[in-house]
Amino acid sequence: MADETMATADQAARKGWMGLLARAPAAEVKRLWDDLGREVDFDWLRAPEIGGVMVRGRTGGTGAAFNLGEMTVTRCSLRLADGTVGHAMVQGRDRDKARVAALVDALMQGAAAEDLRARLLRPLEDAMTAAAGKRAARAARTKVDFFTMVRGED
Repeated sequence: MADETMATADQAARKGWMGLLARAPAAEVKRLWDDLGREVDFDWLRAPEIGGVMVRGRTGGTGAAFNLGEMTVTRCSLRLADGTVGHAMVQGRDRDKARVAALVDALMQGAAAEDLRARLLRPLEDAMTAAAGKRAARAARTKVDFFTMVRGED
């Protein structure tokens, strides 16, 4: 039972960092990766390839699923020298971002995880949170509060 709980926690953590890398701006991912100055030896299992996926949605988030449209993605898989496998699927046509995301995925499964979390994932998350806050603040400035005034006729 404890092994199942550990596996579920590991899957949730991996889903978190892979989602963060997929959503993050490519320029920021590459800049932080370059700042690490890591040279990693790996072999391609699947070189970066560009394709499309069908995006599905749900009315109200809980209704019946429907096809929203197609989205371009780049995916790849690689194996580090120690045998650890990393995967990535990122929005758009950026092969280099997919390579970096797959490398980070593989390295996060090993001894380098804490260093990568501190020097790459947390700064990415902080930058994305700040950007979302700025967007929300801009949107809040355009908010209009509607109210009903009581008319004396009733």
